[in-house]
Amino acid sequence: MTQTPSSLSEAPPRSTILREVREIAVTLVVALILATLLRVLLFQPFTIPSSSMEPGLVTGDYIVVSKYPYGWSTASLPFNPPMATGRVMGREPRRGDVVVFHLPRDPKQTWIKRVVGLPGDTVQVRGGVVFVNGDAVRQTRLDVVADHDAPQRQVQQVSETLTDGRTYVTYDGGPDLPGDDTPLRRVPPGHYLMMGDNRDNSLDSRWPPEVGVGLLPAENIMGRAEIVLASWKPGAGLFKPWTWLNLQWDRFLVRIR
Repeated sequence: MTQTPSSLSEAPPRSTILREVREIAVTLVVALILATLLRVLLFQPFTIPSSSMEPGLVTGDYIVVSKYPYGWSTASLPFNPPMATGRVMGREPRRGDVVVFHLPRDPKQTWIKRVVGLPGDTVQVRGGVVFVNGDAVRQTRLDVVADHDAPQRQVQQVSETLTDGRTYVTYDGGPDLPGDDTPLRRVPPGHYLMMGDNRDNSLDSRWPPEVGVGLLPAENIMGRAEIVLASWKPGAGLFKPWTWLNLQWDRFLVRIR
């Protein structure tokens, strides 16, 4: 009697192969849906493109933005589609939060700044000191250091403390620079006044919307910056594999203050 070779007798039937392929496809689709929901509803990555938030955030930082703290708007969705205005389950940011948002004059651009003025606040900068509702934000001058992205530039590190005790460090490039003195502004309802921590290298709400941010509508907010996952040195890029390990190792898992 002729025996069937074991390699043929043990080959799975066609129906079994098709079932396994179908199960793998379903698993991939479910994983894609879950990943999309996480990105739309909860978290989104963002790469810091400029030095306007130094020293807390530097060019090349890869951060996580949480969307749920302030509720959701079209700015929370991929590609910021032009749909309904307003926010769902909207909640107000705290003064001092670092926020990622779509630039009002060009929603295709995504920027990051710190919330300095809430709706109803009055804000003014006098001699480089920020005044909120008539009270100066307390400053403590620290060391003079080299700018992270431009080492030839010397900057004064300044610790700022808000009335609720939140503290963060800013850069001051020197006296009498543009943006060191601004008119008194009242933040209207549904808007926020934003400033970069690198005060003399940030086109923020101190500048009109044609140049900087202007006053930021609440519906433009994507979410709150939470943590630096990793950070790449200048020159690294996705399409340059030899640079993938060109990392700033001291910036892994740095919490954003």
